[in-house]
Amino acid sequence: MNQCVFLDRDGVLNEDNPNYTFDVEKFKILQGVPEGLRLLRKNDFILVVITNQSGISQGLYSADQMRACHAYLQSHCDGAIQNFYFSPYHPSVTESLSRKPGSLMFERAIARYRIDPSRSWMVGDRGRDIAPARLLGIQTIQIGDEIEKAAQADFKVNSLLEAARLIIASVH
Repeated sequence: MNQCVFLDRDGVLNEDNPNYTFDVEKFKILQGVPEGLRLLRKNDFILVVITNQSGISQGLYSADQMRACHAYLQSHCDGAIQNFYFSPYHPSVTESLSRKPGSLMFERAIARYRIDPSRSWMVGDRGRDIAPARLLGIQTIQIGDEIEKAAQADFKVNSLLEAARLIIASVH
């Protein structure tokens, strides 16, 4: 069984924008992200992004625009991420079990990559990132301060690089 770090996208890998991030020219990779991803890969973690992209179902941007942002991220991070799982749904348009805080995107990755949840981590910035990971027995790390008390993470840090260092220190 493999170890994995599940990653939320907006607010963890790139600057969060309340009006959605879908234009490559406005896609700002956060400081320390390339280094953090490289460190995790060097230590044999599978890296999987789990992201809600509800702007797609709302007609605000296309899946191709989102994929262009992911390609841009990969080009600046040595292709470190194995896969991007995304839920294009929004409750005002259509319901889906894949949308976080649902756990379906996690479960798909666990099955595909033979991931051991007890040896894996989720790095997110919101309760909807932390809650499904906790249900699956995945350790959690929160970046930043915007999280509900009901979905308290196991650890709190300020950046992905800090999270990567914490993860590596915990397994060695």
